[in-house]
Amino acid sequence: MITERIVRIVAGSLVLLSLALGVEASPAFVSHAFLWLGAFVGVNLAQSGFTRFCPLEIVLRRSLHDDRGSRTRDGSSSAAPG
Repeated sequence: MITERIVRIVAGSLVLLSLALGVEASPAFVSHAFLWLGAFVGVNLAQSGFTRFCPLEIVLRRSLHDDRGSRTRDGSSSAAPG
């Protein structure tokens, strides 16, 4: 998977988790404070749309292989020479 898809999956999962834990009608309700997690994710997604700066994407590019041909986990290059 490319890093953009992973970012979307993680962001969507965190929003759903914050709603499940922060809405009183949910059977998994813990505290209203979990709604701040969803707000944080939403603000981060909005600012990354304008600035193209996403901390999760930076972490993923450093830890996983980059879909644009940078290094893989073992340190070898995944790009074709040339």
